[in-house]
Amino acid sequence: MRAVKSKDTVPEMVVRRLVHGLGYRYRLHRRDLPGNPDLVFPGPRKIVLVNGCFWHGHDCARDARQPKANSEYWKAKINCNVERDQRNFGALQKAGWQVLIIWECETKARDRERLTECLERFLSTKPPHNPDSRGTPF
Repeated sequence: MRAVKSKDTVPEMVVRRLVHGLGYRYRLHRRDLPGNPDLVFPGPRKIVLVNGCFWHGHDCARDARQPKANSEYWKAKINCNVERDQRNFGALQKAGWQVLIIWECETKARDRERLTECLERFLSTKPPHNPDSRGTPF
């Protein structure tokens, strides 16, 4: 598992190129935020997470193929990942961040136009005013 990358994965690089092409600038993997989010847009307080379908338990065609060897271990591992993702997502929202999750299966070449539209829509909308989010450490 040492060979499995958590940063600069192919799906993440696809999303980063699309966002940069749209003219947006971002910060990468901020350690001071729950879960070290992939792309952080500090001004509008928006975050884009790029999740691998297998590792984060997505219910697409890739997730349907579970390992046959040591299957109980992998089920428990992926369930822990999903629970951690939910905790991090909730903590980010509570701190006033808007979060968009992009799944690995959505970054395929055939879906790029739809992905670009989704990113543009998410990044161009103004966040709702939340006076409680001022002064949070995030």
